[in-house]
Amino acid sequence: MAHRLIDKAQWRRNWFTITSMVSRDFKLKYRRSVLGVLWSVLNPLLMMCVLTAVFSTFFKFDIENYPLYLILGNTLFAFMADSTNTAMVSIIDSAPLIKKIRIDKLIFPIEKVLFQLVNFAISLIAVAIVMVYFQITPTFNWLLLPVLLVYVAIFSTGLGLLLSACVVFFRDMQHIWSVVITAWTYATPLFYPESILPEWMMAVEAFNPMYQYVTYYRDIALWNITPSLTMNLTCLIMALITFAIGFLVFKKTERKFILYV
Repeated sequence: MAHRLIDKAQWRRNWFTITSMVSRDFKLKYRRSVLGVLWSVLNPLLMMCVLTAVFSTFFKFDIENYPLYLILGNTLFAFMADSTNTAMVSIIDSAPLIKKIRIDKLIFPIEKVLFQLVNFAISLIAVAIVMVYFQITPTFNWLLLPVLLVYVAIFSTGLGLLLSACVVFFRDMQHIWSVVITAWTYATPLFYPESILPEWMMAVEAFNPMYQYVTYYRDIALWNITPSLTMNLTCLIMALITFAIGFLVFKKTERKFILYV
């Protein structure tokens, strides 16, 4: 009984710490910025305009409501990419705190993912603006968006835990991961239709978690398709496997962090 009370109290302390850190990061990000939080709306809109101009003009992709197709894929992929990039360095950036007090190190990468989730939520305003422009009415399938975000958040947390543990011992992981993210961006149909991919590449996409998540997002927000049970199970299993690997590696190595940070 006492053990359960201690665990519950610890969970509350950790949650309070995480929410406080999210609030701090949010304030730091937009400090001294004239437009402030509006950048989380303007950035995806501006990127959408640039990429739409480039790919619609030079590659002439024939995709209905292409700007919406583009912004949906880019914002969801950016959620994962930003989450993993910031979670990866969360332990080494928090070295002074880790050396001074005893604290659950898990909270650092988890907080980064939650912070990026807040940014993604703000970017939905940009998505809404594009939908209004193209006169696309939201359907009941939008109710599945929180389910998708749970999948992507779990997946990103797992990757973040794995990367944050690896980078403590191998700093070059930061540079390697930037290359991986770039390759992953082009390997996922974010700004081009999947129909242009050869058969062997489509077979590979079945094992690309971000392809599954982006497809899920476009199905519910653009094509008005309700994702099947198989699709949901695929997304969930990919997220849980990634989280399990990241969590196990993190817990296995966290006691040595203080020697290397």
